[in-house]
Formats: sequence, structure tokens, C-alpha cells
Amino acid sequence: MRPLYSEQQEMLAATVREFAANELAPKAAEVDENEQFPWEQMKGLAGLGLTGLTIDEEYGGSGGEYRDMMAVQEEVAAACGTTSTVLITHVSLGSQTINQFGSPEQKQRWLPSLASGEKIAAFALTEPQTGSDALGLSTTLTEDGDDYILNGTKLFITNGGVADIFSIFVNQDRAAGYRGISAIVVEKGTSGFTVNPQHGKMGMRGCETAELVFENCRVPKANLLGEPGGGYRIALKILDSSRIMIAAQCVGLAKGALDAAVSYAQQRKAFGSVIGKKQAVQFMLADMATELDAARLLTFRAASLYDAGMPHGKEAAMAKVYASEAAGRIASKALQIHGGVGYFRPSVVERIYRDQRVTEIYEGTSEIQRLVISRDLLGDLPD
Repeated sequence: MRPLYSEQQEMLAATVREFAANELAPKAAEVDENEQFPWEQMKGLAGLGLTGLTIDEEYGGSGGEYRDMMAVQEEVAAACGTTSTVLITHVSLGSQTINQFGSPEQKQRWLPSLASGEKIAAFALTEPQTGSDALGLSTTLTEDGDDYILNGTKLFITNGGVADIFSIFVNQDRAAGYRGISAIVVEKGTSGFTVNPQHGKMGMRGCETAELVFENCRVPKANLLGEPGGGYRIALKILDSSRIMIAAQCVGLAKGALDAAVSYAQQRKAFGSVIGKKQAVQFMLADMATELDAARLLTFRAASLYDAGMPHGKEAAMAKVYASEAAGRIASKALQIHGGVGYFRPSVVERIYRDQRVTEIYEGTSEIQRLVISRDLLGDLPD
């Protein structure tokens, strides 16, 4: 709903929309089919200053608000789900963890090359046996002189196969519960750090998802983000804000599906006229457009709260759960409108249908979002 945005944000969205139409959409099917990381697309986004959006200008970033990034993500995701996921992971997860919680020295060390797009960032929380249980980390961090020794495994790490700089969450003191979790930066090529690419994803196939294995991996103590034991708070704060960008991504995926369905309904003929004249199709399109606007409004509210420095955890969870599930319904209806044509590659709606599904899983499943919302509503309950 464009009137929500400022004139500057309108201009930003228009610039990204043109780039997406020319550079992202024509290559999206190839990226998906070949599980191909979108290097050229990311270089193009870097050239527009988008790999540094929301990152402090002092450290090479472009500055800007989360509403700016929301406008960008909608246009990128509408054209290529993979590229939007890579950008979210790079900016809103990996880079923002350093931007918000790194020391001035750490920011100066890592952010300029990330903001310019010269290097790629990743964020590693999930482990083989944890999933939504962020307290159950088994990756350990132990002191050894001026270094830490890292041991353990991370799984399903987006950008993991290509990233240069990883924000890793570890268990430094299991007996301390959530106060024993810390965050540390590990760079590509560190001795004892192995990256194993994971292939065969249903959607978002070009994101270079990987398993990360740490075997007596020696990391300088200077790489620790924040204080020892501060990692759980860091992870929750970053996930709260990044969920807004996942919601924006879902708005984009839904927009791409709706646009494709409208175009097809205007051209496809059956029973003597274009199918857009059939009430059944009209009602599906009306429902899709209504849900899309509702998702966009929820996302804009969450982004606005974040930009104003106000509490936004519940609103981010609402935006994420609604936008992701609405995108699923919209993609399903778009495929239905396309019929058999939509079921086969390289149909745009077939790809969006697969890409969308993971948005109800990553960065907190829909069930976790509902927990966040309900706990905020109920507060501390008596036994």
C-alpha cells in the first residue's frame, strides 16, 4: 500500500522494482533450478547500496530505516525468493548482529566489507537437535589462554556455503541456562571450521544452506560479541527485528503470486471468455488482494515501531505469522487459477508456492510466533 511510504521510500521502491524486473526475475528460474547462489544479483544490490541498508554509515553502511528495508524486500522477493533470503540473512541477521552488539573495533573490522557486499554474512543458531529450542545449544565454547575453543555443529545455516563472516551462538556455561549462551564471530577459513553444503531443498534453492562443523576451532577472545553469557538476549533481539523482514519477504512473495494470477486471468480464455470474467476467479483474486494488504499493514506497523525505538516483539511476531501464512494461501490460490500450467516448471507461481513454505518455519515457526504473542497478552500467570 504505497501511500504508507515517504516520497524517498517510494523512490527507493521504484528503483528496486526496476532492478528486480530487469536483473532478478529473468534469472530466478535458473537460480532455482540449478541451486545457484545469486552472485551477480547480489553485486547489483550492493551497487545500489542495499547490502549496507540499516547499517551505520560510520562503518560503511547506507543507514536507513527498517521501513526502507521493508520496501526493498517486497520488491526483491516478488521477483526472486532466493535473492531476498540471501539479502535478509546478510543484512538483518549476520551484519545487524555485529552492527548492534559489536564493539567499535569489531564494527570497524567487519562491517565495511559486509556493507559493501565484498563479503557475505551468515547467522548460526540452529543445531541438529535444537530447532526452535534456542536454549538447548550443544555447541560449546571454552577458554584457552587468549583464545576460545569452539566445538559443535550448526545446521540449516543460510548463506553458510558462501559466507565469509559468521555470527555463531554457543553454550559457554550449560549450568547457567540462558545466561550461559554467548555470541562470537568466526571467519571463513579458521582452522577447525568445516562447511558442508546441504542440497535438495524444496524452495529457496539458491541460498547455499550448509552444515557448520567446529572441531577444536580456535577463535580469538576479541571475536566475542558483547559480554560472556549475553548471547541469548542478542539472538532474541536480532530475531525480533529480522522477523519483520521475513514478513516483508512474504508480502513480496504474495505480491508476485497475485500479480502473476491477475495477468493470467486477464489473458487465459475458457468457455468463450477470459477467466477473469468468472466470478469464482474474481472472488479468489479479491481475497488474495485483501490478505496481501493486511499482511503489508501488519508488517509496516512492526517496522514503524522498530524505527521509533518502541517495543515491537509481539507486533513482529504477528506480522511474521500472518504474512507467512497469508502468502501460503495466496500462492495456493494463484496456482489454482493457473491450473495445470501453474503446476509445472518454470511457472512463477510453482516456484513461489515452494519458496513460501519455509517462511512458516525459519526465524521462528508459526507455533513459536503464537507463543510470543500469547505470552505478551497473558503476562506472568500464577501456577
